[in-house]
Amino acid sequence: MKYMLMMNTPHGGPYQVASWPQKDLHAHIAFMKSFHKKLSSTGELVGAEGLAGPDQARLVRAGNDGKPITDGVFPETKEFLAGYWIVDVDSPARAYEIAAEASAAPGPGGAPLNLGIEVREVMSAPPNDLP
Repeated sequence: MKYMLMMNTPHGGPYQVASWPQKDLHAHIAFMKSFHKKLSSTGELVGAEGLAGPDQARLVRAGNDGKPITDGVFPETKEFLAGYWIVDVDSPARAYEIAAEASAAPGPGGAPLNLGIEVREVMSAPPNDLP
């Protein structure tokens, strides 16, 4: 089963890595690289990416003519998606274990961030009862 693990962080909260001391930033990046390597070696990692901050986000929808209409930046956002992993595991419990490990990534002073990681199953096909 595939799961998407989404790392959400409070806007303006503890995941402001650009403002961290260099040693803390390097420790965090080293953790993420090691975590990526570990999941790759077990064959559980399908993909993972960090995302640009919410200051670069835009909401896009099609206008009446089909051309994109953009809106944003949304500074009132309480949380933002900082990055994600897609894993292929045998059970939801394993996805939760991986999410907990990602949540404990080190932050300033080496303390675990304990960020919320949203875990959602990736649907492989629509239900069979649809026409």
